[in-house]
This record gives sequence, structure tokens and C-alpha cells, in this order.
Amino acid sequence: MPERKSADKTEPHAELVRELYQRCEGNRVRVVEELAAQKIAIPYSTLTAGLRRLGVGVRVKEPAGEYIFAAGVEMQHDTSPHHLELGGRRRQVQTASLVLGYSRMRFQQSYPTWNRFWCKVFLTDALVFLQGAAGRCMVDNSSVVLARGTGKNATIAPEMEAFGQRFGFAFAAHEIGDANRSGKVERPFHDYEHNFLAGRTFTDWDDLHRKARAWCERQNGLFRKRLQARPVELWTAERPALRSLPVYIPEVYTLDERIVDLEGYVALHANRYSAPAACLGRRLEVRAYKDRVVLFDGKHQVAEHRRVEDGQAARVSNPEHRAQRRKPGTQPPLLPEEIVLRGAGDSIAQLGALVKSRHGARGLRRLHRIYLDYPSEALAKTAATALAFGLHDLDRIERLVLRTLRSVYFRLPTFEPEHNLGTVPESDHGRQSRPAAAQPQATQAPADPARRDQEGDEGEGEL
Repeated sequence: MPERKSADKTEPHAELVRELYQRCEGNRVRVVEELAAQKIAIPYSTLTAGLRRLGVGVRVKEPAGEYIFAAGVEMQHDTSPHHLELGGRRRQVQTASLVLGYSRMRFQQSYPTWNRFWCKVFLTDALVFLQGAAGRCMVDNSSVVLARGTGKNATIAPEMEAFGQRFGFAFAAHEIGDANRSGKVERPFHDYEHNFLAGRTFTDWDDLHRKARAWCERQNGLFRKRLQARPVELWTAERPALRSLPVYIPEVYTLDERIVDLEGYVALHANRYSAPAACLGRRLEVRAYKDRVVLFDGKHQVAEHRRVEDGQAARVSNPEHRAQRRKPGTQPPLLPEEIVLRGAGDSIAQLGALVKSRHGARGLRRLHRIYLDYPSEALAKTAATALAFGLHDLDRIERLVLRTLRSVYFRLPTFEPEHNLGTVPESDHGRQSRPAAAQPQATQAPADPARRDQEGDEGEGEL
């Protein structure tokens, strides 16, 4: 039966069709309308078939290639959002994946959000799971890893570059639109969503991470028809080519400074964590790890809490951090300074009670400092005087102590320094009356020069 050929109605108007297609910005419906306006009736389906034959608006298909890597050359990292049921409610999470380019060993975990902190947490866990790192880590053009630029012109963020140097690999970004360059890490996301998350619920983040790790171990042990092997078998051959892990792998944490508020809490990512009552008003160093929050006062650790998901407006309290409240009507406990002053003598103890009633704990601490700085006898004598007159001004009390020390413990000399100390009688203890001023001697008039010459001539005559 001969092949039936229908007439191509667009071929006689090929140049007009091309011109109208460019003018209508590729809208084929508008091309049909413009042709109808010029008394040229071409149906829409006929026009689209004619455009394909003319090669107008048709993208030429190119055969897909394949990236093949040697052992230990490249690993690929990417993230993707997923929805799951966590803690009894449906929510969105960010899933991260790392795949070795040669063996296709994978590691996947989900996190509440995605930033450089969680990126370093994931990569650390992934490299420990894979027991090494490839020389290059291919990523997309995400700002989490990149500071600016894209593709070959991308600049890696300094902290991420330093993180890669710690494990012996370097980050690299593929060109925009070249998704096949990281195709080995894209496929596992489909398995993760339609295999691992399907029909599963999770009580908390620890449960999710534990089950995801076990699922990755099972997937790495399955036979892959495309590889003609199991990923774990290829990983055994690839492992000697991987960069060895450092001897010591520090935990990833963020460092912040917070001031303890009046309620005894520090605020971190919209949550509040308790601090000891002795740290009220102090500036503490807060280290936030992936699963805990640690508070430091200088070099000393003062508190540690389980980390709560950011943005929950939760309070995490330690009962030991709350000060013991005394019952109404009971006496407050004695201060350490008050205990010392009570054991120093009756007069000092009574003066301490008077100062505490007027000036509180701050005044009591200053009286305790005076007690430590000066002799007890002088303070006891001053306390007796102060109690006799009801004196509680600490500045005046300290001046009285100094006056007592000057009169009792020191003997000040009353004689002139240039006098001979040996002539002062010992019984007078250096105290003597000032000697009377010597009477001035009569001054002699200067000799007359003429008379002096005459006297000299008489003397020479005698000789």
C-alpha cells in the first residue's frame, strides 16, 4: 500500500512563519492568529508539526554522558528538602547526602535547618562513617559552602575551606545548569524519599538519625546491577586511596557570649538555658554542640544542658542552679564575712551587726576588709568607740582605726633631723624643747685703708 503524504501547509509560508514566530516570542497561538489576520488559515496542530519540520523552536537533543572517577578522586555532596512525621507532627526537614564517586557508598541524614554549622556537623559524621575522604568534594552553588561566585569562578568560604583542609580535601562547584556533574548524589534522594521515609514515623531527632544510619548501611550492602557489585565491596577497594582521618577530630560547635539575665538564664537561638545563681549578671561563653550546650565562666565549665531545637522558645533548667528560697519568717543564712567578724570579739561582732543593719551585705564586706587590713586590737578599740557614739559610717570608722594606729603603734620624732640624736635623753623618747636661738654677735666695722698702711710702715720700722 503506497505511503500517504499530506500537503504541508506551512511550507509555502515558511519565511512568514519564521518571522511571526520571532515577533510573537515563540507563542504559537499568536502565530495562528496573525496568519488568520492575513487570510492564511493554518490549524494549530498543523502549525506545530510544520514548525518541527522547519526546525523552528526545537531544541536539539544531545546524548547524555557519564562521569567515571578513579578510587579516592571525588565525592559529591548535596541537600534536598523532604517532609516526614517527627514527634507526632508533619514537618519539613533538610536532608544532606554524601556519596563516593567510585564505590557509590552513601551517607544521608536530616536536620531541622541547613547552615554552615550543620554542614560541618554532617560532613564530620559522614567522613567518620566512610573512614576517609576523597580528594575533591563536588557541591552545587550553595552559599553555605561558597562565599561568592559560581562554578570555576567560585570562592569557597574561609571557614569551609579550613574545614576541608583539616580532612585533606578541597571543595569544588559545578557550573550552573550542569546538574549531571553531581548526578551520583541526586539519585539517592529519590530512594531516601520513596523508600526510607515512606511509612516511617520518628519520635525525635536521635531516632531519625539512628534509623537513617542503619538504612544507609543496608543500602550500601545491596547488589547494584549497574555497578555489577555491592558498594561496600567497591569501598573496600577504594578505602586505601581515601585521605586518612586526623588522629583527633574535634567536635563542631558555635561560640557565643551571653550575659546571664536576672532570672538566671542565657538566651541562645530563641531558647533559654539556666546558669548557676552565682553567675547572675556575668558574661559567659556559650558553646553550642549538635546535641548539647555548655556554659563556661572563663576557663571553668559552670553548666551543661541537652540542646533543644532552635526557635522553640523553650526553657531548659537545672534544679541545682536555682538558689534555695528561705521560708517566710526564717532568718537568712549568715554570710561568710559575718561569721568571721562574730569570732573576732564582742565589740567587732556588735559593730558588724550595726553596719549590716544600716548598710547591708556590701557594708559588712567592707568592714571585713578593714578587719583583714588592720590589727585586731586597733579595730576592737575603734569598735568600742563607734558603738558608744552609734557610729556606722565606714569611712569615719577607717579613719578612727588609722588614728589609733598612729598614736599607739608609731612614735613620731619631734626634734629637728639635723640635730645629733646621741644628745637626746632616752627618757624623753625624742621629745625635747627647741633650744633658744643664739644671740647675734656684734659686727666689726671695716678697717680704714690709710690707717692700715700707717700701721704697716711702723711695723717695718721696728723690724
